[in-house]
Amino acid sequence: MVTRRDFLKNIGMAGAGALLASTPWLSAFAERNNTVGERARIGIIGPGSRGRHLMDFLSKNKKAEIVAICDIYQPSIDEALKLAPKARVYSDYRKMLEDKEVDAILIATPLNLHCQMTLDAYDAGKHVYCEKSTGYTVEECLRMYDKHIETGLIFFGGQQRLFDPRYIKAMEMIHSGMFGDIEAIRTYWFRNGDWRREVPSPELERLINWRLYRETSKGLMTELACHQLQIGSWALRTLPEKVMGHGAITCWKDGREVYDNINCIYVFENGVKMTFESVISNKMNGLEEQILGHLGTITPEKGTFYWESVAPSPAFVQMINEIESNIFDSLPMAGTSWAPETAKEQKGEFILGKQPSGDGTDLILNAFVEAVITKQQPENIAEECYYASALALWGDEALQRNEILTFPDEYKIDYLNHKRIVKEA
Repeated sequence: MVTRRDFLKNIGMAGAGALLASTPWLSAFAERNNTVGERARIGIIGPGSRGRHLMDFLSKNKKAEIVAICDIYQPSIDEALKLAPKARVYSDYRKMLEDKEVDAILIATPLNLHCQMTLDAYDAGKHVYCEKSTGYTVEECLRMYDKHIETGLIFFGGQQRLFDPRYIKAMEMIHSGMFGDIEAIRTYWFRNGDWRREVPSPELERLINWRLYRETSKGLMTELACHQLQIGSWALRTLPEKVMGHGAITCWKDGREVYDNINCIYVFENGVKMTFESVISNKMNGLEEQILGHLGTITPEKGTFYWESVAPSPAFVQMINEIESNIFDSLPMAGTSWAPETAKEQKGEFILGKQPSGDGTDLILNAFVEAVITKQQPENIAEECYYASALALWGDEALQRNEILTFPDEYKIDYLNHKRIVKEA
């Protein structure tokens, strides 16, 4: 387990005050000697590829014990048992919830199943870690959040960047004013692949390729955008008021029902905009969040940052540039309206002094285990996870309707610039 002292040392922060100001949920890393030797007994619902990825981390945590697994697809069960050979096996998650030896559950099923499983888990007295997007609709996300508040049981969503050291350090730098006023946020996630998985039998198509169909998935918005949109509200410490965008199927015309090409624009109250773009037929640009201040830019996924003002070019390069400029200035079409602005060629500086590794998955799972043992919900994590999903689902609605939408009052909770509005009976 990571202690807060070690965490601070590793990310180069002087004290807990600055850390908890930007990331109060890291209170889970307090020195807790009283939990040594205790165990969080966890059941896994949906040990598919993502579920087993999370199981791999849990199996290495001495404070966690995977005591049960549940799935309706036998190949997933067989693979999961390699990671947790002593786990009890269920085909009905409701039977798992009756198991008195299960303290908490981890949900890694198709999106449309998350809400009911979470509500049932809380009714059974179990703590919950639910993969993103937490719900299939914003209304479902709110029901899950309200049930967490009502029961007082632990809730974590699969937003691992909340525990990624490079993002945590980046936010501390942003909030300290290093990059000046944040004027825009660009986020994107590019891939080149059909997102389709091999199916051993035709009747299993919608079970295995659930991400491709609207009845079980909202596609790129819920699978990818929810990670990056959360970075925007974390950086600005405010939530957007409007969203617009467009989506289409432009490449993978194979019977899928979710878009393979999308653009969304989120607008904050002060006029700052955050964009999300995803195309899965070209991977050149990869994935990144670019947080643009008037003094500099930080790119947390790459773990780097850049200043607006850089050292002048070497004399030779400067001379060549001046010669070229003089040549172009002599041409009839030359002028400021023709000459393009080019990106600054900078290698940047590392946020943590080195190339980043890992993505925070191990730390968020460790924090969940600690929260289950202590029965203490880390501050703000449920709210951050709620809005990460809500913003993604709200954006998907804008794509579907092809309209400019304002965030609905009925789905606001008391967080950041949003206030819950309770309608009179």
